[in-house]
Amino acid sequence: MEQTQTPPAGKSFFQTGFGKFIENVLYIIGAIVLAALIQAFVIRPFIVSGTSMDPVIQNGQYLIVDEVSYHLSAPARGDVIVFKAPPEPTKYYIKRIIGLPGDTVKVIDGKISIFNAAHPNGFTLSEPYITHTSTDTGTYVVTPGNYFVMGDNRSGSYDSRSWGLLPDANIRGRALLRLLPVNDLKLLPGKESYEY
Repeated sequence: MEQTQTPPAGKSFFQTGFGKFIENVLYIIGAIVLAALIQAFVIRPFIVSGTSMDPVIQNGQYLIVDEVSYHLSAPARGDVIVFKAPPEPTKYYIKRIIGLPGDTVKVIDGKISIFNAAHPNGFTLSEPYITHTSTDTGTYVVTPGNYFVMGDNRSGSYDSRSWGLLPDANIRGRALLRLLPVNDLKLLPGKESYEY
């Protein structure tokens, strides 16, 4: 016949002062590991340096970037993205997606028209976020696996007009939340409207 013994009455290890200390240390380590995993694979903070996205995103603002969405669906026109810059692969840039794979982007005196298989006659982008215009003119063909990106401050942005198309593999994520300063807290817009 098997017998069991009841443990002696008293405190368990985690009820002792030292045990509580160890438990708190384990919680802190767990929280740090979880935060590191979230930052590595889910969201990442970025601080904006420069004025190429004025006025929507300004110099010194703190952004939270979603690094998961583009593993589930393709980037969309109008998304504000963070990416490794083709001309400077060690730096991150932030711009807005204007042209998708298969598009032909025509810029005439700063106005943007998009031509593709679904819209062979083209449509003009409605860009209410633009306050700094330019007089640029050019035609850009967006090849498969690439995107055409521009800063919202068109006269002060170093973007696809200068250095070419952005490879899909360079995209880090979508700017999701403008966090700091607190009075500027705002979810960032995604797809923009367009006019036929």
